Amino acid sequence: MKLRAVVTAVGAVAAALVVVSPAQAATAQARGYDHKDPYQTGCGNSARAVRTAIIRSQLEPKVGTVKLMYSFRCKTNWIEINTATDVYGSIRVENAKGTVDVFQFRKGNGGRHWGNMVDGNNICAWGSASVKWGSGMGGQRGSGATGQACK
Repeated sequence: MKLRAVVTAVGAVAAALVVVSPAQAATAQARGYDHKDPYQTGCGNSARAVRTAIIRSQLEPKVGTVKLMYSFRCKTNWIEINTATDVYGSIRVENAKGTVDVFQFRKGNGGRHWGNMVDGNNICAWGSASVKWGSGMGGQRGSGATGQACK
């Protein structure tokens, strides 16, 4: 009889440890995508731009756009840019918890580039892009940053 009571008590404690709230589960899921590609994971399929900004240079009023993306399925954020095909540079996304991802991209891909994801579940995020073309000197560089978005 004592053995059955001990086994029952241990089972109840184990069951209590497994129960988590839906918010906790979503946060754990989103953190599991930190620093991963949104399109290789399928997160990009349920995404939309929540903030957009212009990438500007010293010489050109617009050399591209930078978008803060949010995946409704994965509850993550990342940055995407559209610019000329001969541009290279870096993409940065950050959330209010201090998680940062920086992605270096090369010329090509039709001028469309994206970085990796960070947790976006019930947290604010923002991002930026720095671009260069030619030698990167004499005005052949630009940057843009999105505003903060909170989901």
